[in-house]
Amino acid sequence: MLAIRLQRIGKKNKPSYRLVVSDKKKDLYGRHNEILGSYDPTSNPKKISLKAERIKHWISVGAQPSPTVHNLLISNNVIEGKKVKAWTPKKKAKDAKAQEAPKAPSEPKPSEEPKPEAEAPKTEEEKPVEPEAK
Repeated sequence: MLAIRLQRIGKKNKPSYRLVVSDKKKDLYGRHNEILGSYDPTSNPKKISLKAERIKHWISVGAQPSPTVHNLLISNNVIEGKKVKAWTPKKKAKDAKAQEAPKAPSEPKPSEEPKPEAEAPKTEEEKPVEPEAK
């Protein structure tokens, strides 16, 4: 299955991307069928160059754009449709623990047998009185 997706070509901390069409199962940074454009999100305004005719051709042949590319093509009026949700934020560890169902108290493990309470030392008044030996 063919996919239209972004291939990163920028330097460290300065990303820029190529729009390429390649087999979805192959390595993104390996061989690709065709370069369809470029995208530079760090420049102001963002630089986007697309080959609209070639993109429409590959979509007609059966290539599927990735969600990010799909949204990029819609915002540049290459294709029509609604934008799709491209990513979901990760849940924080605290939120994940809070959403877990409260667990019912489990029975104590055999090694955790309840210990008998130690008797408190008796005071002088409570001690039994022994008869004094003469």
